Amino acid sequence: MPPVISHTRDLPDDVELVAVPVTVEQGEAEGLEVLGLPAAALAAQGFVGKADQLAVVPSVDGGATLVAVGLGPADQVGPDRLRRAAAQVVRGARRVGSVALPLLDVVEGTASEKAAAARAVAEGAGLGAYRYTELRSDPGPSGPESVVVVGRGGARVAAAVEEGARIAEAQNLARELVNTPGGTLTPAALAEVAVDVAHREDLGVTVLGPAEIAERGLGGLLGVNRGSLQEPRFVELVYEPANPRGTLALVGKGITFDSGGLSIKTGEGMMTMKMDMGGAAAVIGFFSAVRAVSPRCRVLGYVPMTDNMSGGDATRPGDVLTIRNGTTVEVLNTDAEGRLILADALSIASEAEPDAIVDLATLTGAVEIALGSRIAGLLGNDDGWRDQVADAAARAGERVWSLPLPADYRPYLDSDVADLRNISKGRGAGTITAGLFLKEFVGEGIPWAHLDIAGTAWWTEGEQAEFSVGGTGFGVRTLLELARGFTRPKRTR
Repeated sequence: MPPVISHTRDLPDDVELVAVPVTVEQGEAEGLEVLGLPAAALAAQGFVGKADQLAVVPSVDGGATLVAVGLGPADQVGPDRLRRAAAQVVRGARRVGSVALPLLDVVEGTASEKAAAARAVAEGAGLGAYRYTELRSDPGPSGPESVVVVGRGGARVAAAVEEGARIAEAQNLARELVNTPGGTLTPAALAEVAVDVAHREDLGVTVLGPAEIAERGLGGLLGVNRGSLQEPRFVELVYEPANPRGTLALVGKGITFDSGGLSIKTGEGMMTMKMDMGGAAAVIGFFSAVRAVSPRCRVLGYVPMTDNMSGGDATRPGDVLTIRNGTTVEVLNTDAEGRLILADALSIASEAEPDAIVDLATLTGAVEIALGSRIAGLLGNDDGWRDQVADAAARAGERVWSLPLPADYRPYLDSDVADLRNISKGRGAGTITAGLFLKEFVGEGIPWAHLDIAGTAWWTEGEQAEFSVGGTGFGVRTLLELARGFTRPKRTR
């Protein structure tokens, strides 16, 4: 069970572990003694208050254990650093029942800035507590049952802590989905999770099965599904506030397992392919916490779901599929399947005439080569809208980097037999040409942004602050922040 995360102004007397924030300016002996910390013991551990440093001070006379938490220079302490610090403390407290995080008093600034810091601390606490243990016979220590965020502030700070806890739950839901094996989390099972979220949060939801998918002409989704024994699903979610100020559409790639189809991956290449529905997980995670953020805009979600297998009637290289908007696509590599199901979803999203669209997809290995596992690629057809997404990601503490969509790269997608081919004629710029492919299915004049999260959806670098090996839930916080501050971009014709 995740810990109960709450706020209090004063440090409780009965907690088992207390985090003591220390900046580098406080990391010398005099500053440590002012904070009530044993300078000699911390010096022996090399602790000087640098960011990401932790040092444990054993309890004395049965009192609480203290953990000195390095925050780095005081002028660099902000939500991102506090989120990491909270996650580090909670992640290391698996055998402790209760934790206090008196981190807010190091924050100077406006009420809004203090609320953002409180939200980040609560997010970090929730993210640091997460482990995927569903399939372990002995999951081991479960971590603290309660976490108290301590610091000055009234109702606004308390509300921010509650909101941060909900956001962490949403991101952890996305992580749980990504971590679930593909043989368990089938398209039908993933659709049921979306339905459960919709019912709990009082959202609109529609689930299309194979017959309805065929009736709607979703040829990309049907084509990818041809080699599978699992039925496809297409899920639509709707959040509708009173008097909405615009409409935002979200699209998430939901490939529940990717073998590559007939263009089969190597064994090693398949090992983590249960994560190929990371975009769908982020969208479902978003809707699980949308009411905690209460955006003033209407939000529509479109999630195509299938696995990509190599059964007897699987789509063959050279086959041509007809997408929802009538575009024909020559499939020359069945392992470039995500763009095919996204093409259908973007077409349907465009028909709703939203003010803007964002899609998230574990789309190309090229983006990981370019940006690594900590930065997602961001592409789009509208500079202002792309900047709005980038700004939301920065506020949420998720890193993105903009890549271009140059028109003179578009001919690389020309087919000899159909309107498009699903892979480029060249070897380079794989992320860009994939983005150019998706752009073909966005309605005219609709601002659209694409987040390629192939590198960031899965973490392999060991436990580190809010990260643990496996699914990251990347994108959930960005989407929630984007919806919270959504401004209608100008449409172009």
